[in-house]
Formats: sequence, C-alpha cells, structure tokens
Amino acid sequence: MTTGPDRETVVVGAGILGCLIAREILAADPGARVTVLDRDLVAGGATRRSAGLHFPRGSTPVVRAMAAESQRYYAELAAARPELPIHRLGMTVIAPERTEPRLREVYLPEADLRRAFEVPTVVTRLPEGTAAWSGDGCQYADVPALTQALAAELRPRAEFLEGVTVTDVASDADGVRLTLGTGVTLTAARAVLAPGPWLAAKAWHHLVEPLGARVKKIVALHIEQPPTPDDGAVVLQEEDAFLLPYRHRGHWLFSYTCTEWDVDPDAVDPGLTPAHCEQAREVLDHYAPGPADRCVSGRVFCDAYAPGGAPLVRPLTDDGRLVFAGAAGGSGYRLAPAVARETVRLLSAQPSSRKDTT
Repeated sequence: MTTGPDRETVVVGAGILGCLIAREILAADPGARVTVLDRDLVAGGATRRSAGLHFPRGSTPVVRAMAAESQRYYAELAAARPELPIHRLGMTVIAPERTEPRLREVYLPEADLRRAFEVPTVVTRLPEGTAAWSGDGCQYADVPALTQALAAELRPRAEFLEGVTVTDVASDADGVRLTLGTGVTLTAARAVLAPGPWLAAKAWHHLVEPLGARVKKIVALHIEQPPTPDDGAVVLQEEDAFLLPYRHRGHWLFSYTCTEWDVDPDAVDPGLTPAHCEQAREVLDHYAPGPADRCVSGRVFCDAYAPGGAPLVRPLTDDGRLVFAGAAGGSGYRLAPAVARETVRLLSAQPSSRKDTT
C-alpha cells in the first residue's frame, strides 16, 4: 500500500527554468516522479519573449560562476543534440577604453577578450574614448522552441499539466499541498516555485515577498534589417544593452535597460510606447544611428530581479520542502542551467516520497 504524498516533486512553471529543473531532477535520479505544471502552455510566459542571448560574463563572482556552469551545460547540450535551436555567435564588446581592466574581470577567461580594430557593420561609429573587443563563448537560442523541445523529451518520464493555475500552496509534515484551479489538490514530497515574474500570485505571494525580489519591465526593439551569416552580437557594456542578429526571425533585436519597476506581468501592455522608442534610440544613436531609424517594432514584457543581482534559489518554508528558484534579472536563459542544478542540490537534502511505501 502506498502512503504519503501522491507526487514526489512538483515544479510550478514550465518555462526554460522549470523544464531544466525537471530535466536535472531526472538526470540525477532517472526513477524520480516529476510533475511540471503551468498556468499557460509550456514556454508560454516570459520564456516566449526571451531574447535568448548568452554571453560569458558576470558582474559578481557568484554570477560569473553560474555563467561558466551554464556555458558548459549548453555546449554539452548542443553537442549532444545538434538539432536544437542553439546557435554560436561571434561577440564584440564596446566600452570606454578606461574600463578594460574591469572588462577582463567581469568576462570569463573563456571569452578571451582581445582588442578589435574593426567593428561590426551594424555599428557605424564609436564615440571618442570608446574601444571594441572581440570575444568567444557567445550563443543565442530560440528559447521557446528549445523549451518545447526539452519538454517533449521529458514527457515520457514526467507529467505535464498545462493551463492549470495554482490557487493555494502550503507545506506541513504531510508534504506540500497545491490547490489547483481545476478543483484538484496535489500533495507532493517537495515542490519548486519557478514562476518567472509572477512573484505576486496570490497562492505564494506571502512566501516569496520576504525574498525582496522585484519585477521590472524589459523592452527590446526590432531593427528591420536582415543580419548576415557573419554578424555577431554587439554588447554595449556601459549601457547594459546589446544588439543581437536574430537570424531565425530575419531581423536584429536591440535590448536596452528599461527602468520601470514593480510592474504586474498580467497587466503589462505588450505594445511599445513613444517613450520606449525614444529611450532605445537615444542609446543606439551613439553607435548605430542608421539602424536606430529602423527600430519600428519590438517586444515588451518583464522579469523578476533579485536584490543582490544573482538569481535566488531559496527554501520558502522551515521544512525545506518548498523551494523558490528564479529572479534571474533578465538572464533567465543565460543562467537557467546553473539555477536548475543549484535547485536540485537543494532538493537533494529533502526526503523522497518513494520510501513511504509498504
């Protein structure tokens, strides 16, 4: 007879992070019983609008270590499954010349930064005192397609519940209870919340709020100019912005730092405003005034940011059965493998429900 929780591990959130957490749980224990659920379809939340750029840097030692771990993970994944939409890119970093020592600190050794004496064709001018460096280790992915491919690979071994909202979550000696919008209550030995920017969902707001994470709007403009096969990513280091040749869509993407905080993902207007266009063009005009004129469309959403700058992997309850993973600050794809592995390391300290059998 089986007693105890009816699920072993439940992962709430079927974006790139939630799917990688499920994948890592099963990699560590192929016999694990994993359920992944999402209020939307797989890859339907913030993942659907992810730029998907990975570049080998980190502003702190913690983030650099996570970036290095994620870089190795994606390289191994792409080598094992070359059909996945992960694409290597060249990289050019543009920054004031005086910041070179700091650049060499924040970029991984694998980046092998070296002074570049030519700039990408999309960049038509360098401001005085600014220089360019070439680097390695850059790639980008079609993140929704990648997430869906990983979920399809997992489905024979994991249960997926899509279009299912969690309305309440609680943890006690009997396990984690998740009440669903379908009227069903699941019990699990342990659960992971990977909700992306949905920090304020009623079911877990009281648990997540003490972490101090906040939600910020993210805006990227589409430059209607076809990239060439040789074009690489351009990182504007000081502005925390980048130009990405979006080859699978046939245009460039320009992501800049929007400073609109404490937004609600359910209320974010996906449409660009005149202010968004003006802010983006003001940055881009310094380096690429021609492409700036072709910024006529784009994407708007949001993401969760941790107070210390590094993603959070934290137990939410004293018993450690309920764990939060996320708040990657717009680097959800870039750091997801490291966050997933850290989550599994934390979960490994909790008992499996499989021993509750007779």
